[in-house]
Amino acid sequence: MRLMIAGGGGFRVPLVYRALCAGPYAGLVRELVLYDVDPGRLAAIEAVLGSFAALQPPGAAAPAVRATTSLAEALTGTDVVFAAIRPGGTAGRTADERVALDLGLLGQETTGAGGISYALRSIPRMLDLATQMRRHCPDAWLLNFTNPAGMVTEALVPVLGRQVVGICDSAGGLVYRAAHAAGVVLPVGRLDGVGYYGLNHLGWLYRLESGGRDMLPGLLADSDALSGFEEGRLFPQSFVAGLGCLPNEYLYYYYETAHALAGIRSSPTTRGESIDRQQTELYPRLAAAGRQAYPLWDAARRSREEGYLAEARPAGERRDEADLAGGGYERVALAVMRALSGGGPAELILNTPNITADGAPAIPGLPADAVVEVPSKVTPDGVAPLPQDRPAPGQLALMQRVKDVERLVVQATGQATGPAAGSRRREAALAAFARHPLVDSDVLAAKLLAGYEAAFPELLHLWRSDSDTTSANS
Repeated sequence: MRLMIAGGGGFRVPLVYRALCAGPYAGLVRELVLYDVDPGRLAAIEAVLGSFAALQPPGAAAPAVRATTSLAEALTGTDVVFAAIRPGGTAGRTADERVALDLGLLGQETTGAGGISYALRSIPRMLDLATQMRRHCPDAWLLNFTNPAGMVTEALVPVLGRQVVGICDSAGGLVYRAAHAAGVVLPVGRLDGVGYYGLNHLGWLYRLESGGRDMLPGLLADSDALSGFEEGRLFPQSFVAGLGCLPNEYLYYYYETAHALAGIRSSPTTRGESIDRQQTELYPRLAAAGRQAYPLWDAARRSREEGYLAEARPAGERRDEADLAGGGYERVALAVMRALSGGGPAELILNTPNITADGAPAIPGLPADAVVEVPSKVTPDGVAPLPQDRPAPGQLALMQRVKDVERLVVQATGQATGPAAGSRRREAALAAFARHPLVDSDVLAAKLLAGYEAAFPELLHLWRSDSDTTSANS
C-alpha cells in the first residue's frame, strides 16, 4: 500500500512512521509519501524518521519514505491519503485562541469560536485536496485528521462520498480508559457492549457492558475508580452520576466553561503560543540533529503532551504516564487502513455519515446525512456506523445545536456562486458564531468575525462574489 500524508511536515508524523516499523502494522505500507507546502518542515521530519530508522534492528519493516512539495506527484498512485494539515500554522492557532480570549470567550482551537475560525481556513484547503484526489487517485480513501475533524469531514462527503472518514483518538481513548477502570476487557478490534454517541469532541460514553451487564453505573458511582483516569477526574463524581454517562474530555469546555476560561487566562501563555514557540525553535534543530533527531523530537513530544488540557488540572498535577507515552490517533488511522485493505474487520469510533447499513440513523434525532462520531464497523466495503440509543434530551439538544453550527460553517466555505454568493457565505459564518452555545450572541459574533478577518485576511476572499472577482481581474 502507498500512503500519502498531507501535512507531512507535521509534528506528529513520526508517530505514524514508528507504528509502521514494528508491531501489528509493520508491513502494511510499502511506501510513505510526505507532502507539505513547507520544505523546511519536511526536511526536519525526514531527519526524525531517518534517525528513528537508524535505531531499529536489522530487518525492521520500515516503509520507504519520500518527501515532496508537489501535490500531484504525492497523490499519483496513492491508495490512502491521511490528511492532517494546519492552514496558518501554529501562529494561526495562536490567533484563533487570542481573538476569542480578548472578548472574554473560551480560546480553544477546535471548540467554540476558535474551532469555527480554524474550520473557515481548513475546509477550503481540504476541498482543494479532495478535488485533486478525484483527478490523480480517484479510488483512494481519505482519512481526515484535519481539525475540526467532524466539521471538515462533513464538508468533504459531498465530494468524496463514502470514501472519506474522520478520525480522532479522543473518544476511543475514553472508552478504553473507562473500560480499564471498570475492569472490562474489550475484545481486540471490537466494541461489543459499548454505547457512544456524539459529534467530534462532543460525545458521551453511555453504556459499557461485560457479560451482558452494564458496568458503567457502577463506575460512575465509584469516586476512587473515576479518579484513576483523566476523564474521570475532569468532572465531579456527583455530576457524572446524575448525568448517567461519561463525557468526552472536550465537554469540559461546555460543562465547566468558567473554570476552563479561568485556567486558560491564568496561564502566562496560551496552548497555541506555547506550541508555536516550541516548534519555531525545534524544527531547525531537528533538521540539523542527525542521529539525535528522533530523541530530540521525542523529548519535545513528551513535553507537548504534558501540557494537554493543563487548564483542567490543579497546578503541579502531571498527566498519567500512559497518556504521555504517545500514540493513539495513528493507531486509529492504521487500524482503519488495515481493515479497508482486507486485513480483517475492525470496530472503531469514527466520524461518518449518520446512516447505518440498514438505512436507519445511527443516532436517532440527527439527520441521516450529518457526520457523527459513533462506533463503526470497517471492512473492505467501507465504514458502517453501528446503531446507538437515542440520546437524552439535553445531550441531543446540544448535538443538534452544534451540528447546526457545523453546517453553517460548511455553507460559509461552500461553492455558492452568483452576485450575492459572497455575502451569503459571510452571513453563514456570522450566524455560525452567533449560534454556537459558547458564544450565543449576535454582538459577540460580529466582533469575533471582524477579529478573525483582521487576523486572517484570506477570509475576505471567501466573501467575494463572482462579480467581485471578475471586476478585480478586469
